[in-house]
Amino acid sequence: MGEEKSCVYGLSTYFYKFMIKKKVIQNSSNSIVIFTDGASLGNPGSGGYGAVILIPKENDYTVCEIGGGEKHTTNNRMELMAAIKGLKSLFGSDLAKSHPIKIYTDSSYVINGITKWVFSWEKRNWVTMNKEPVLNKDLWEELLDQVKLRKIEWIHVSGHSGIPGNERVDEIAGSFATSKNPELFKGDLKDYSVKNIFDLKIRNTNSKKKSKNRAPKIGYYISKVEGKIMIHQAWDECKKRVLGVKKAKFKKVSNQEEENKVIKEWA
Repeated sequence: MGEEKSCVYGLSTYFYKFMIKKKVIQNSSNSIVIFTDGASLGNPGSGGYGAVILIPKENDYTVCEIGGGEKHTTNNRMELMAAIKGLKSLFGSDLAKSHPIKIYTDSSYVINGITKWVFSWEKRNWVTMNKEPVLNKDLWEELLDQVKLRKIEWIHVSGHSGIPGNERVDEIAGSFATSKNPELFKGDLKDYSVKNIFDLKIRNTNSKKKSKNRAPKIGYYISKVEGKIMIHQAWDECKKRVLGVKKAKFKKVSNQEEENKVIKEWA
């Protein structure tokens, strides 16, 4: 299947930060901006990933679209791959060393994993609380290598909600998942066909429409046993914790907002 183009830039400084935003912004901070998304037709099945990288320069931005696909994969692996490839595309130049990075993704799995779960997994030698091997360990380790020595802000956006950057990477990922090789742009922002790329305003809040080229997001699970709440990346992990336990609770959620709502209800 298709493979991504390369953008040649680099960055340094170590930092993790998680933030959710749902408003119109201009990239006044002069950050490098990356939109990422993954898709799969079946789970597992044929999959694709896409990323749009915007690198500031004097009075404009350089835009670089990348994407690729695999014949047998999962949606979560493609979400991870999009972030990995987006960050890898920044290697090779000292031009961007002074710029922080903002990564916009609709994957709570990626954001929760890289800002919360990976630290516990590493301490336990990549096994879960239930002594099960961590899924997608190879990609989590690769992503960890990419975020080290970088100043990164992970920002969750709503999928399929009319946000231009998210819609574009969804299109790229879906195209590669169906073995199509979309035309990928590389050039100046003024010549880019996607307008208002920094606009994060949600437009389709009531829409249940899903891309024809992708499977729904998998989400993750929350459980409560004897007053203790835990988050699980997979159902099997959650099931082992709650099965047969009196008054145990569990719920599948797809984003941070749903997670917070469930935890508040349980409290």
